[in-house]
Amino acid sequence: MRTTFIAKPEAVERRWLVVDAEGHTLGRLSSEIAKVLRGKHKPIFTPHVDTGDFVIVINAEKIKVTGDKLDQKLYRKHTGHPGGLKERTLRTVLATKPEHAIRHAVKGMLPKNVLGRRCYAKLKVYVGKEHPHQAQMPEMLEINY
Repeated sequence: MRTTFIAKPEAVERRWLVVDAEGHTLGRLSSEIAKVLRGKHKPIFTPHVDTGDFVIVINAEKIKVTGDKLDQKLYRKHTGHPGGLKERTLRTVLATKPEHAIRHAVKGMLPKNVLGRRCYAKLKVYVGKEHPHQAQMPEMLEINY
């Protein structure tokens, strides 16, 4: 009799991986990061268990986009007050908070439930090459798409 393997949450070994976002396309990079956060790159992947690794993204300000997305892509938020819808273009987001663009793209590619929130918490995005996670001894992750 064969049984299906199900990963136990306490048995999952998590690594810390560093991704350099310089020169990568926003959407393609985000989908690869979402796969690693979910754990789909591991042979022990189980859909209902968080088997993913921690991901540190550096150089968030150096991502690129194709076409006219810099001026046409909008980020919307509502303050909760009447007439409180605020819209910003990708160009202004990259000028003020470039890490927000990557966070927003990756969050949209994760499940919309408790599992997705756990995976999203393992994402760390920084502007520039420096990050405060040297003690975890992160490894470089090459993104090839």
